Amino acid sequence: MAGGARCDGGPDRPGASWRRAAGWRPASPRRRDGPALRADLVAGLTVAAYLVPQVLAYGELAGLPAVAGLWASAAALGAYALLGSSRLLSVGPESTTAIMTALAVAPLALGDPGRHAALAAVLALLVGAICLAGRLAHLGFLADMLSRPVLVGYLTGIALIMIAGQLGRLTGIPVEGGTFVDDVLGALRGLDRVHPPTLLLSLAVLVLLFAGTALAPRPVVPVPLLAVLLAAAATAVLHLDRAGVAVVGAVPGGLPVPALPAVTAADVAGLLLPAAGVALVAYSDDVLTARAVGARPRERIDADRELLALGAANVAAGAVAGFPVSSSGSRTAVSAAAGGRTQLTSLVALGAVVLVLLVAGPVLAVFPAAVLGALVVFAAVRLVEPAEFRRFARFRRSELALAVATAVAVLALGVLQGVLAAVGLSVLDLLRRVSRPHDAVLGFVPGLAGMHDVEDHPGATTVPGLVVHRYDAPLFFANAEDFRHRALAALDGDPTARWLLLDLEAVVEVDVTATDALHALCDELAARGVVPALARVKHELLADLDRGGLLARIGAGRVFPTLPTAVAAFRDATARQDGARGDGPERRRDLRP
Repeated sequence: MAGGARCDGGPDRPGASWRRAAGWRPASPRRRDGPALRADLVAGLTVAAYLVPQVLAYGELAGLPAVAGLWASAAALGAYALLGSSRLLSVGPESTTAIMTALAVAPLALGDPGRHAALAAVLALLVGAICLAGRLAHLGFLADMLSRPVLVGYLTGIALIMIAGQLGRLTGIPVEGGTFVDDVLGALRGLDRVHPPTLLLSLAVLVLLFAGTALAPRPVVPVPLLAVLLAAAATAVLHLDRAGVAVVGAVPGGLPVPALPAVTAADVAGLLLPAAGVALVAYSDDVLTARAVGARPRERIDADRELLALGAANVAAGAVAGFPVSSSGSRTAVSAAAGGRTQLTSLVALGAVVLVLLVAGPVLAVFPAAVLGALVVFAAVRLVEPAEFRRFARFRRSELALAVATAVAVLALGVLQGVLAAVGLSVLDLLRRVSRPHDAVLGFVPGLAGMHDVEDHPGATTVPGLVVHRYDAPLFFANAEDFRHRALAALDGDPTARWLLLDLEAVVEVDVTATDALHALCDELAARGVVPALARVKHELLADLDRGGLLARIGAGRVFPTLPTAVAAFRDATARQDGARGDGPERRRDLRP
């Protein structure tokens, strides 16, 4: 669905950061020469430099110890490298699924850190199971369920929730929120309790992140890593922790041992719906990012295989006390810009993460919590795309309204309900478009071959007695009555009409409700003495019409492969009728266009 910006400042969405990595070229995965190996090694280490501070922040964002982000990363990187269809996609913790995890788990955990961790791991396992079940059912098409305006609006809502959730950490104010409104109001009520050293450190890191990214826009410069290392050094040298600046604290050493979390069946049942929402968002993000990266020669993204790989990555993350994972567009962009060519890049990053877990615990322990909050805010700001809102407004106001409505739904209903609202808005927008599509009465335009919409060409002329009507959408229950009314309205525009010719080029299928509407239309035409006819009917549609009894009613002689053959048949039929009634050649000349 949906990708989002990450802590390095590169937007986690298709068509952004990696397109700026112009020097990257794909290489065959079978070719492992020296330069290719060196490129993957350098890219893997560069990705690791970005990944470590990012996933520490996302671990805290998910309501877990920061080290949980490293655990989830290690598991996800290995699983995707083995099973994924993209050569360069980087999978692991990211902002959207982290905040969704926190909001899904917190009401069930009731403030118990151990229970929160166990439920987050179960959520990851459920997300993985849903993705694996989707692979078995070939549900890869679900990645296309979120339209661009819905994705932009959804990510905007997510960004505002992320920023509100970090206000306490950035300022030192004890905020007890849970929702966007609660977090904002809690911070406002506690303004008199701002902790100045914490606030100054947060502001300094944010300035460094934004200014550093602006001055060194190439993603191979690890600005987030530099920021957190400098902040950690300042904390240690100036003893900021003694001044009340909160730090990450003791980090468990070593590697996590795979285990199943101890939860009840009721807990699993309570997480099923949130897991479905997380799976939809994570998978949409994964496929959209993979397709953008894979839009290069010799690479094909298999949507069903991505379900398998993402499912395995989440199962692996849940098994090591992690939380749900998805793709990271920013880290993928870093890999591309640094010259990465294959998933060896992810394996090198995995090795670096393992090394950090084994030996870097003392360094991680002095990371200021405010710095991790600043990283989350930095990522959230990059999620918001004002230019996209302006583009929607220029293109069509309804697109802008859809994006704004989605953002409001996420803020008002919460992230998980916002996912469902986003999907619902996408489906409603689709139904709106196909239930009231464009239609046209066709005529001849001097100097232009074929038949065209008479409203688009003021000089167009119709064939006297023949109304040619085109409806530009499939026919189904949502537009069947609209189709019938518009066809009759087109007929009302020509009092001399003797035939109604339906151009069905755009009608690729019909359902039972639509066939009933066609029968009702034939009844109306019979009452008016008008002959129904069809043109440009696709073979599959012809079979559906036959099963619905329409062909027998209209007659095979009134179904034509092209508009010219239909017009010629109308002229011949009316000429014979007029001749039988004694009409002369003057009448027949009137039938010419």
